[in-house]
Amino acid sequence: MDLTLKVWRQPNGSTKGKMEDYQVSGIDGDMSFLEMMDILNEQLIEKGEDPVAFDHDCREGICGMCSMQINGEPHGPEKATTTCQLHMRKFKNGDTIYIEPFRANGFPVVKDLAVDRSSFDRIIQAGGYISVNTSGNTLDGNAIPVEKKNADMAFNAATCIGCGACVAACPNASAMLFTSAKVSQLALLPQGRVEASKRVQNMVHQMDLEGFGNCSNVGACAEECPKEISLENIARMNREYLSASISSE
Repeated sequence: MDLTLKVWRQPNGSTKGKMEDYQVSGIDGDMSFLEMMDILNEQLIEKGEDPVAFDHDCREGICGMCSMQINGEPHGPEKATTTCQLHMRKFKNGDTIYIEPFRANGFPVVKDLAVDRSSFDRIIQAGGYISVNTSGNTLDGNAIPVEKKNADMAFNAATCIGCGACVAACPNASAMLFTSAKVSQLALLPQGRVEASKRVQNMVHQMDLEGFGNCSNVGACAEECPKEISLENIARMNREYLSASISSE
């Protein structure tokens, strides 16, 4: 395939960026989107030009690094798929593809398509953990009975890879799907109930401090999530937060 790429180029977070046009040829349909970007960068390097900066790591759809807005959609046109697992057969010969970084105040641009998502790390640090006794008198986690329904819902919430597609898809740049998944995976388990009230209040507070918006009730976050995290987690987090707020008064 021969493609026209319109790529966002921005030297750093304090400099204005703009779209640049590039032509790539000989793109095989079995290539991943990131492999196509590698070919573009090889061409730029051969010309002595600056390659396009973008985030990537495992390229197996589980690390959440490959954040790109492709033709206006986080991770591109294929549902429940990360950018690194998106194959070029989803596009046609002669297509023009628009490639931009995720847009949100909480995700400042580092360079080109790479954004700083350390805000997610700080939300988790605010409460996305359990305090475990490691003094030598520990309890085997498997000794605590957990209803299968709750175990399944906790596991599904825990599949969140923290890519930020939910934020990029939301009109308010809300991080509530991400935060609620991290709250739910612990709130649904007995080990997480001990600190449940403190956890949800701290994590929501940190989410607000990072500049993310409130839930827009559009549902675009769940629609664009590559791991199909359910909106039910947002409802659960809201209930947890309301309960914690009442009990702390």
